[in-house]
Amino acid sequence: MNKNVYCVLIGLFIATFALSSCDDKRKGSGRTDTHSSGAISFASDESFSPIIDEEVEIFEHNTPKAKLTPIYTNESEAVKMLLDEKIFLAITSRDLTKNERNILKNKGYKNIRSFPIAYDGLALIVHKSNTDTCITVNDIARILKGEVKKWDEIYPQSKRGDIEVIFDNPKSSTARYAADSILGGTPINSPNIQAVDKSEEVINYVEKTPNAIGIIGSNWLNDKRDTTNVTFKKNIRVMSVSRMQTATSYNSWKPYQYYIYNDSYPLIRTIYGILTDRIRGLPWGFANFLTSPKAQLVIFQSTLLPAYGDLTVRKVNVTKD
Repeated sequence: MNKNVYCVLIGLFIATFALSSCDDKRKGSGRTDTHSSGAISFASDESFSPIIDEEVEIFEHNTPKAKLTPIYTNESEAVKMLLDEKIFLAITSRDLTKNERNILKNKGYKNIRSFPIAYDGLALIVHKSNTDTCITVNDIARILKGEVKKWDEIYPQSKRGDIEVIFDNPKSSTARYAADSILGGTPINSPNIQAVDKSEEVINYVEKTPNAIGIIGSNWLNDKRDTTNVTFKKNIRVMSVSRMQTATSYNSWKPYQYYIYNDSYPLIRTIYGILTDRIRGLPWGFANFLTSPKAQLVIFQSTLLPAYGDLTVRKVNVTKD
C-alpha cells in the first residue's frame, strides 16, 4: 500500500475514533451542545459581570447557534457549582486549590484547564464630596482590621466621622482578595464593615453616603451596559492607593489600565477561567473565545488589562496653554 495513503487512513481512523469517543461522552452526560452550538450555563463572580456580559453578546453574535447564560454569583458559590458538576466553566479571581483539583480528579476530570483572561484592580470609591482620596495599603489594612474606625485617624482635618466600608458580597472575590492579599490571610474584622449583594448596590450606597468607602472591581468604573453613559459622572471619586508609608498625589495610583500594566497600582488581581468540560462542547468553545484576539480586544477597550497580546505604550507630552 502506498505510504501516503496508509498515513491518510490512519489519520482518518484517529479522527473518527476521537469524534466517536467525544460523542459517547456527550451521550453519557445527556448533553447535546457542541463547540459552537447548543445552550449552556456558566458561573461567574458578579464583580466581573460588565465585561462578561459584553463577551457573551459578541460570542453569540458570531456563533448564532449558541446560547450562553451567565450565572452571576459570589466566587465561593461559582467554584462550588463547578465541583458539584452543575456547570463546566467558572470565571473567578483565583485558581483552584490543590484540594479542589483532587475533588474533580476523583470524579474523573483529568484535563482541568485554568487560564488567565485579564487583570483588573480592586477599586476603592468614595462620595464625590470627599477630597481625601489618597490612601496607603497599610491604612486600608488598618481599616479592615478594625484598628482605624474614623476618618480623622487617617486624615486629621476630616469631619466625616465613622468610616463605613461596603463590599459587594461577603463571599465575593473582592472580599476574599481583601482578606488574602491585603490582610495576609487574616479575617476582616471591623464593626464598620458591611456587605450588600451586588457591585451596583455598592456604587449606589457610596453615592448617597459621604463617609463611606466602597470596594468594587475596576471594570465597574467603565460599565458599557450603562446606556445613560454616566458611569464616570456618578457622585463618586476613585481613590488613589500607595505602597508607601504616607500617601501623596505623587506616589499614589488609580486602578487604570496603564497603572495595572506597569504594576504601579498595588491592588491587582487576575481574572481566571476554569474549565472542566470533558466533551469539549460549548463551554470549551466560549473559553477558547475568551483568549482569542477579538475577545482580548474587548477587554483592552474596557480599560482592563488583557492577558494575551502585545501592548504598545506611547509617551505623550501634554502642554497647557
